[in-house]
Amino acid sequence: MTVERSTPQIHPQAVVDPKAELGTGVVISSGAVIGPQVVIGDHTWIGPNAVLDGRVTLGKDNRVFPGACLGQEPQDLKYRGANTEVVIGDGNTLREFVTINRATEEGEQTRLGDRNLLMAYCHLGHNCLLGNGIVMSNAIQVAGHVVIEDRAVIGGCLGIHQFVHIGGLAMVGGMTRVIRDIPPYSMVEGHPGRLRGLNRVGLQRSGLADRHEGRELKQLKDIWNLLYRSDVVMAEALVQARSQELFPAADHLCSFLEASTAPGRRGPTPVLSHR
Repeated sequence: MTVERSTPQIHPQAVVDPKAELGTGVVISSGAVIGPQVVIGDHTWIGPNAVLDGRVTLGKDNRVFPGACLGQEPQDLKYRGANTEVVIGDGNTLREFVTINRATEEGEQTRLGDRNLLMAYCHLGHNCLLGNGIVMSNAIQVAGHVVIEDRAVIGGCLGIHQFVHIGGLAMVGGMTRVIRDIPPYSMVEGHPGRLRGLNRVGLQRSGLADRHEGRELKQLKDIWNLLYRSDVVMAEALVQARSQELFPAADHLCSFLEASTAPGRRGPTPVLSHR
């Protein structure tokens, strides 16, 4: 008997609830467990002994490696059984023993965007929001309510404090203690983490140097120096930066810092010092 490519392939030793929704070309490997509220998009591969339970929605072309656990109850003492969910986009690679917990309160989500790589033993706590194109090395432990923007690169064997916000195209060195917000386009490392400068290699690879004949990257560097290498206090530096028309990169940096330092902001404060 020939199995059509569009038909989901379920190993006889997998446990798949009949209420689960499987797209075309889905492969469920030996020992995997798929719960009744799980939706798996087209051409997604679920590796051996992975567990998807609770409300979990995966897009297409994802790869979930052996032992990963997606959609389990949050590790939050405030959790009271709400039917929350995990939503994962397209083209992600979740390596061995990655865990992603669902959110805590009714109507909330833990979200992961598209084309992300989470290496072995990464953990995403409840209510985390991750964008696209993020690379997370092995054994990164992410507490609840963390936000990580597009194309951030995070080194291995580290923890990220709850409510931390990591900006786009930031690079975090391995074993850094991440207890404060990390501005976009920056490089951070240390224990605790400290700003070390702009992520110049990442910016070049992003194509930013080719936009607006290089003026956007130059403006970003100038404003970075004003914010972090001058004697002007942060609040006044942001006012000075806003006195000119900003390209998107510099505007994003300023908006990030304005939100992060706003009165009443819940959670950690930004990394403001090189020292």
